Amino acid sequence: MERVIAHADLDAFYASVEQLDNPALRGKPVIVGGSSTRGVVTSASYEARKFGVRSAMPSVQAHKLCPHGIFVRGRMRRYVEISRIVREAFESFSPIVEPLSLDEAFIDLSGTDRLFGNALEAGAALKQCVLSRTGLVVSVGIAPTKMAAKILSDLSKPDGLLVLTASELRPFLQPLPVERLWGVGRVTLQRMHRLGITTIGDLARHEVTALQNEFGSLGPHLHELANGRDRRSVLADWQRKSYGEESTFEHDLELSSLELQRVLIAHGEAVGRRLRADRVRARSVTLKLKLARPLGGGRYPLATRSTTLDAPTDDGAAISRAAIKLLDRVTTRDRVRLAGIQVHQLQRDQQMQLPLFDSAGLESRAGRLNRALDEVVRRFGENAITRGLVHAERAAPTRRIK
Repeated sequence: MERVIAHADLDAFYASVEQLDNPALRGKPVIVGGSSTRGVVTSASYEARKFGVRSAMPSVQAHKLCPHGIFVRGRMRRYVEISRIVREAFESFSPIVEPLSLDEAFIDLSGTDRLFGNALEAGAALKQCVLSRTGLVVSVGIAPTKMAAKILSDLSKPDGLLVLTASELRPFLQPLPVERLWGVGRVTLQRMHRLGITTIGDLARHEVTALQNEFGSLGPHLHELANGRDRRSVLADWQRKSYGEESTFEHDLELSSLELQRVLIAHGEAVGRRLRADRVRARSVTLKLKLARPLGGGRYPLATRSTTLDAPTDDGAAISRAAIKLLDRVTTRDRVRLAGIQVHQLQRDQQMQLPLFDSAGLESRAGRLNRALDEVVRRFGENAITRGLVHAERAAPTRRIK
């Protein structure tokens, strides 16, 4: 049986939600993100994209490209709420759904033709289901492989649907730019071009041994993808490999400043809430800092430090303490323009081994406190209560790392 894999991606998700909730914004160039000189675009409506505005673009540049753009602060809680409804819509078509982020997912539609018809009919029904439940449009690509489905959904934006069969796969891939493939980033692309590889077809025809010598194990993997061979299945029991929160500041912060510590505490608390909501715990913590030392081309040096905890945790306070302690391992006189926390080595609650000793009940007290905090946040929002902190001035909404 030929695999039928769909990739569904909501169009300009954050901006579309803002237009959905505020009819006055519909048809107008909406830019979600900070509007200050240090702001970053998180999402842009298609009306704004016509002027060249894109996600991750500095807000200053977005202002120049689209002077009449309407800047809106992000509302992550609302985006999560809509994302859950969309996920339920996807799961009404197949139990095998692999979410990639709040606004996109792979869906295995193999063997569902008796329920929803052929791939084209199923894709159209999926789009209509999301529209009727949320009022939002979703672009869908359907192919025998995950990679091709993802490419198709990108090409079908906005509000499109493209379907590819197995016999059409290689002819479709051959003329596409090689950077369409997963794993071909800026540096890899430059090396590809030096080898004369500019299209996926060029890569497919290149000698595997030469690719192995140039790119290591990535070379043969990319060669397989270029030839339409992608054996990866849609993983229904998909599990995040990491959780993270980061934000860019309105003003650069000193590495030793109390305000930077406050930011890390806020990020640690947010990551802890997300871990508890998904019933997982993390064993390692990574501190990410973007230093205020321009390298040219809008680039800045990154400093990262990691540590492994004695035991997995979902406690935001413990995560924050670990991140703040990692500041001592950063030796630089540069100020900081972005700070973030990521956690890794995740374990589900049911995989946890209970500690031999209870440390005088400290864990249980922390657990009760966290549950109380979670309930307050659920009812009144993420800014309703903090651990005695003042929120640092942000140049853009806090970003959740995919």
